[in-house]
Amino acid sequence: MIFRMRYYPMFVSLAGRACLVVGAGQVGLRKIETLAECGASSVLVVDKNPPDKALELLLRRPGLTFAQRDFQETDLEGKFLAIASTSSSQVNQRISDLCRLRGVLCNIVDQPDACTFIVPATVRQGDLTLAVSTGGQSPALAKTIRKDLQNAYGREYALFLALMGRLRTLVLAQGQETEANTALFRKLVGSRLLEAFKNNDIPLAMAELAAHLPTHLHDQVPSLITEILHDSA
Repeated sequence: MIFRMRYYPMFVSLAGRACLVVGAGQVGLRKIETLAECGASSVLVVDKNPPDKALELLLRRPGLTFAQRDFQETDLEGKFLAIASTSSSQVNQRISDLCRLRGVLCNIVDQPDACTFIVPATVRQGDLTLAVSTGGQSPALAKTIRKDLQNAYGREYALFLALMGRLRTLVLAQGQETEANTALFRKLVGSRLLEAFKNNDIPLAMAELAAHLPTHLHDQVPSLITEILHDSA
């Protein structure tokens, strides 16, 4: 029996974290954009080539800086994680080795054995994030499963979670027992709200909310629906 290391699945907050991306090619650009979208406080991008138009657009975002030069060891100072996507395996390996010495989380694109973390294939619908990993054994299979998930979990899930986020605040403010609140949230999950959002059936969504929410919250249902539809437009 061959023993293989299993990855520990987790979602990490990048708020207040500084990150490094070395190599701003097509893959690097995707990594840079994802880090920015996930709230990294700063992202240093290092590449010896001048930025192309796609990178120039990304660099307009707050917290992103660009250094047109080769990687330097000092680039890792104060960094929470680093991603190397250069065309040089030697440079990538050096970054991996330095990250291990410094305790910096490291991802080397297409070299799972040189990584301390790998990036799964993901599907996002608003606050819903589904992650798929094959442990680096078959990225192609991970992408295939991701496509299946994209078809199975559509925009209705983003709308549902946006609504639940607003409802949670209102319901918890009523001061009811935890058991009662839990039962209500479970009923909403099992209701026809997802069906209503999938079919853009607003009357059904309102009827489902009226059937499950306490009477004194019914007058807030129209505004709740309007808000989430507006925000998702």
